[in-house]
Amino acid sequence: MDEMINVFQPSLGERELAAVAEVFAGNWIGRGRRTAEFEASFARHLGVGRDHVTSLNSCTEAAFLAVQLAGFGPGDEVVLPTVSFVGAANAIAACGARPVFCDVDPHTLNPTVADIEAVLTSRTKGVLILHYGGYPGDVARISALCARRRILLIEDAAIGVASRVDGRACGTFGDMGVWSFDHGKIVVTVDGGMLYVRDPELAARAPKLAFLGLEQRSGYDQAMRSRTRWWDFEVSSFSRRSVTNDVLAAVGSVQLSRLPEFIGRRRVIAGRYDRGLSGVDGLRCPPPLPPGHESSYYMYWIQVSPGIRDELARDLYERGIYTTFRYPLLHRVAAYGSAAALPNAEYAAARTLLLPMHQGLTDADADRVVTTVRECLGERLRAPAGWREAEV
Repeated sequence: MDEMINVFQPSLGERELAAVAEVFAGNWIGRGRRTAEFEASFARHLGVGRDHVTSLNSCTEAAFLAVQLAGFGPGDEVVLPTVSFVGAANAIAACGARPVFCDVDPHTLNPTVADIEAVLTSRTKGVLILHYGGYPGDVARISALCARRRILLIEDAAIGVASRVDGRACGTFGDMGVWSFDHGKIVVTVDGGMLYVRDPELAARAPKLAFLGLEQRSGYDQAMRSRTRWWDFEVSSFSRRSVTNDVLAAVGSVQLSRLPEFIGRRRVIAGRYDRGLSGVDGLRCPPPLPPGHESSYYMYWIQVSPGIRDELARDLYERGIYTTFRYPLLHRVAAYGSAAALPNAEYAAARTLLLPMHQGLTDADADRVVTTVRECLGERLRAPAGWREAEV
């Protein structure tokens, strides 16, 4: 078998190593100057004020913190698409609120305004949407709907670090947004996340909630300010410790500077897939982006008959191409207690397969993926238990 082509893969090199070495040489590896610089750079990338972002140790922790800042609790309902990351639903359920799952468009796998409106009730206090695959989706209209209904909107932009609509960054349409920098994302800090909060007062609370309810400064900083009893502290809330550090932030700053390069390469790969797979019998490519929409191209997905999707994934794996499906439907998870019927999501979950998509792919890798998909699909079509194109 040829060397395996991964679905997701980071791009780390000498610049990132040099940044880490510089942190080590400075002998301060906790949260400090480099973390602040990373936050400031990310705020500029989003086009928001520096004081509105807080870096954290994961995107899931950012989601938990967003839910805490929102004040969701028992008796509240928070709507989210069933095609979403488990951490989002966990954040809602952990605060005592009820996750209410909505359907999605069967081909973009993003929720529409109609999908969300269908499950709103008088108890709905929030909406938490995902930008599937880095495609912005209906975020502008969903934001307008939430504003009209006085419902708080949180955007899970974990995989939408460069996604925009008419120049506006996804993650900033809502009241809050969260991003991921874990080992499989586009901008990588090994593990990490970022939280954006629009409201200035809530934004000022975020760093304290991320650090045990304390003022977020070191004992050394306290000494420089007060010159006396710098070990004293006050607790403003009973909170967790969710902060990141200068080692990871140094890596993140280098990665963020490389983001245009990463997105450019991903766009090329997506175009190569589009040209190689469009028009193939029994296969559907992602829908084209609407005017004004910019994608992060985090995922590239195809849709095939549910009768052979799993077999196709196995065929590809055996020929050195790793594929997957994200995300398993949350309304099927017993722990959330949902009995929702969401036919479009069920349709998509049975047919969708993610192909390798990362900036480390060469043209030869992408061509190999295209050729192998076409070959494996053709073999399955010719099998006795074949299927019809109309099923896609």
